[in-house]
Amino acid sequence: MSDNALPDGLCLAYYGDDFTGSTDVLEAFTAAGVPTVLFLQPPRPQDLARFPDVRCVGLAGQSRGKSPAWMREHLPQVFESLSALGAPIVQYKVCSTFDSSPEVGSIGQAIDLGVQHSQARWSPMVVGAPRLQRYQVFGHLFAAAQGEMFRIDRHPTMSRHPVTPMHESDLRVHLAQQTPRRIGLVNLAQMTQGQGDVVLQNIQGADQPVVMLDVADPVSQREAGRLVWQQRGQGVFSASSSGLQYALAEYWRSQGWLPATPSLPVGEAVRCIAVVSGSCSPMSAAQIDWAEHNGFMTERLDVAKCMDAASMEAEIERLVALAVDAVSRGVSPVVYSARGPDDAAVTGFDALVQRAGMGKTQGAERIGMALAEVMRRLLDRTDLRRIVVAGGDSSGAVASHLGVQAFTVAAGMAPGVPLCRAWSDNPRRDGLEIALKGGQLGAVSFYGDVRAGRVG
Repeated sequence: MSDNALPDGLCLAYYGDDFTGSTDVLEAFTAAGVPTVLFLQPPRPQDLARFPDVRCVGLAGQSRGKSPAWMREHLPQVFESLSALGAPIVQYKVCSTFDSSPEVGSIGQAIDLGVQHSQARWSPMVVGAPRLQRYQVFGHLFAAAQGEMFRIDRHPTMSRHPVTPMHESDLRVHLAQQTPRRIGLVNLAQMTQGQGDVVLQNIQGADQPVVMLDVADPVSQREAGRLVWQQRGQGVFSASSSGLQYALAEYWRSQGWLPATPSLPVGEAVRCIAVVSGSCSPMSAAQIDWAEHNGFMTERLDVAKCMDAASMEAEIERLVALAVDAVSRGVSPVVYSARGPDDAAVTGFDALVQRAGMGKTQGAERIGMALAEVMRRLLDRTDLRRIVVAGGDSSGAVASHLGVQAFTVAAGMAPGVPLCRAWSDNPRRDGLEIALKGGQLGAVSFYGDVRAGRVG
């Protein structure tokens, strides 16, 4: 195994714990010059044959909102199928805000399952991604919001996440609540002073400890990529954000193995787009507000009506009719379930699902399915070719509902949110352009940017 160039074949295979995070990786590697394809189901040989130059394969998932029991049932075969592809790095892609808990989206549980498919003496973890304004410093995670930087447990969105609020910024402490596995750290000073190899050697062991690598700037990012790549052995498993892609690309670029200047294709303007939003983040609310004041049609999904099958069907048809009419007039529709974390649809959600006699997860799935069905019917009744889905769970529900097999990057939009090209056996879906947007990502004018095809 030579370290003088990238090896032939796949360099990395990953499972994304939600759909927006999966496209984040797709963007990061594609921009760096690493051809990447994101599949919605484990790829068959004939699927891979459509992309002969691919160097990274992804599988979009939804484990971020699932229980450890669900993970134990579903993830072993996922990791087995990814390992069988032969890539030297298999990644469980986590959100760069690391929101998770022992009960929902347990990163620790995913690691305990994933390392069983690796013989490496460590499991590297890279979370910091400066391009996304995520920084890990001495084990603590920081993230930006509305132009300011916050420790993750004081972040205005993530500290109040309705399912997995972040109450701890030291990721070692947070992860230790989810796994008994030993957790080490190569801190920022060690990363930037060339001490990483020695520190790592002292931590590694047969028990395959998680080793977090601080990343806060280009130097530490490049060093993280070097450590992971040079210490990959015969194959390593890593639970990391897209910070891993940025780190590897930075290192590979420094060796002359990738183009010196990252780039993505530029999009073109379209007459009309359609948006469905299941996000409750403040940024998503601001983006809906912007759209409302800039010529878009905005219409709320009545969440209460989604708790009953008959009323949900009527509500879906109401929204589709309004959206079809808007598109016929050249107006871009935005259908949303909430405007920010203080929306009554969010604050009253627990009581709503209790009255309906269902659990919170089931209630959330109903909202996702309603938004997915609105988009499916809208696409079937119009000639729309570009859409946006906001919110991780919503993105998974919609993308899974449209009969798409894979995504590649069509154009750059906002950091972490590419405009994707859909690959499908259905001619009406094949070539569809779709942006899957995490709640807090994108500029306030994001929907206008997508319609105009400009990078925001």
